[in-house]
Amino acid sequence: AVNMILETCAYAGSGNVLKVQEMLHHCAEHLTENAEHQAAAVIGIGLITMGESVGSEMALRTFDHLLHYCELPIKRAVPLSLAILHVSNPEFAVIDQLSRLSHDPDGELSQNAILAMGIVSAGTNNSRVAGLLRQLSEFYSKEAGHVFCVRIAQGLLHMGKGLISLNPIHSDRMLTNGPAVGALLTILHSCLDLKSTLLDKSHYLLYYLTCAMNPRMLITVNEDLSWRPVTVRVGQAVETVGQAGKPKTITGFQTHSTPVLLGTKERAELGTEEVLSVSTVLEGIVLLKDNPDYEPEEEK
Repeated sequence: AVNMILETCAYAGSGNVLKVQEMLHHCAEHLTENAEHQAAAVIGIGLITMGESVGSEMALRTFDHLLHYCELPIKRAVPLSLAILHVSNPEFAVIDQLSRLSHDPDGELSQNAILAMGIVSAGTNNSRVAGLLRQLSEFYSKEAGHVFCVRIAQGLLHMGKGLISLNPIHSDRMLTNGPAVGALLTILHSCLDLKSTLLDKSHYLLYYLTCAMNPRMLITVNEDLSWRPVTVRVGQAVETVGQAGKPKTITGFQTHSTPVLLGTKERAELGTEEVLSVSTVLEGIVLLKDNPDYEPEEEK
């Protein structure tokens, strides 16, 4: 199992198809005990394909097969793998799948699904997830372990009042933050044995999540670091690699004045030519300088 974890970490975010096939090969054996390596392989599939949209969609389909045909140890790891694929990105289909798994008769599987809902919706204040978690806290009101998981998930959902994200991928989804992925993996691997980690005396492991927390605001400042509100367009990021000319980088945008909040798959661009951004990526704190070539339009 340790070899498996090391191998999946080595290929984290690479989208390496051969390694995903290898992990699935490990999942093909029907084991009911001593299957720690299979659980690690399932989390590995999510880890290898994260940060790459085509691989993520294919992995989702693969997880459906695992839930249909595999034994319990593998099924228990599926919600955790879904979580690392969609950190702070509560897509409808994923939340739907996790919501179904959270009512599973197997206690460990449902607890993992509840915690996965927390990680998938971390820092988004998503109202649909909030409603589902409230229902779950009533449904499991007699089970202490489940209630604990629901409370943790609710805390993650409203993390930093919705101003903080756990998403380890940044800079227009080009770079991955290693310590953030490590923090998420620490939590997910401890979820494989909840009874003796988070639900026992090792609940402090949750503090590892602080390594992955980062603000999701876009704040614009002058060169002397004084606050400077400007209009920006925020919309869904579009892949423009290899396209000729000057293709649009975002679609379906709304115009706001900074500071603004950016979602996991959103991108911002300046809405005025009055200023230039010093950095090419508009995320976090961005320095602005005046555009020397800017001429204000004459009022007619």
